[in-house]
Amino acid sequence: MPIAGLNNRGTIVGISQTALPEPAGEDWSCSIFFPPGMNTGVTCLGFVWESGEMEPVPTLGGNNGFATGVNSRGQITGWAENDVEDPDCVAPQVFQFRGFVWDPGKDRFTELPPFPGDKVSTGNAINERGQVVGISGICDDAVGKFSALRAVMWDKGEVIDLGNLGGISWHTPWAINERGDVVGFSNPPGDDNGEFMAHAFLWTRHDGMQDLGTLPGDLFSQANGINARGQIVGVSFGGSDGLRAFLRENGDDEMTDLNTRVAPGFSGILPDARDINEQGQITGSAFDAATGETRAFVATPVGRF
Repeated sequence: MPIAGLNNRGTIVGISQTALPEPAGEDWSCSIFFPPGMNTGVTCLGFVWESGEMEPVPTLGGNNGFATGVNSRGQITGWAENDVEDPDCVAPQVFQFRGFVWDPGKDRFTELPPFPGDKVSTGNAINERGQVVGISGICDDAVGKFSALRAVMWDKGEVIDLGNLGGISWHTPWAINERGDVVGFSNPPGDDNGEFMAHAFLWTRHDGMQDLGTLPGDLFSQANGINARGQIVGVSFGGSDGLRAFLRENGDDEMTDLNTRVAPGFSGILPDARDINEQGQITGSAFDAATGETRAFVATPVGRF
């Protein structure tokens, strides 16, 4: 039951396995949380947990869904299957899927249409203004690869193409702040077969999409979170140092390896930074080489952060 989103009121959203068989044999988006090679053969649904109660998020008439984000107004975004069996879907995906915004308090469920000419979409994050970012593309992996032909934003009923870093796949917004600045990852040129080779990006209305690069020696990176101050966190990888959490502060030209900012006496490794709040506190995963355990961390900034 992985958690994907949390708002300031304590509402939690995510995805959970059900006991219902998956009739079409799809892997769906929950498969990334299973051990390698494991397919449980059951459907997965988005959920919302609030005040001690958990309920499923509706789908668009299909079997599977995923809830990824929730704002303080209680608006939930994610993606869900409809009942359109598309022969152009890339196996094992069978049905189309679309992004959505669900407002339980108003009993309103709104589909997020793909960019014109595309077939599928997802909602990956939502801010307090109700702006949603996600992907648009063909019916491929749910979610990724050529289903992410475009990084898009839905704003006041309009779907906006945010551009890309030059490749043809994996253009994926992952977070949006209250100013409407967006971060995520996008492939540069050379991904003709849809292989993942992405770099972290920052998109703003003023400057468009900017390649944030990687930490020295790495090939890939992914931006996972951004706050209103423009501080960005994520992960850089693909080199001899393995996974490394990074911070990029507003005005800096390069990423900073968070492992160089740990307090004296900390012996662990920070492989990934997942989010950052308005106070600059960072969450992510920490690996203890002595015990072999990976645990969550909260990093409280000191000095310049």
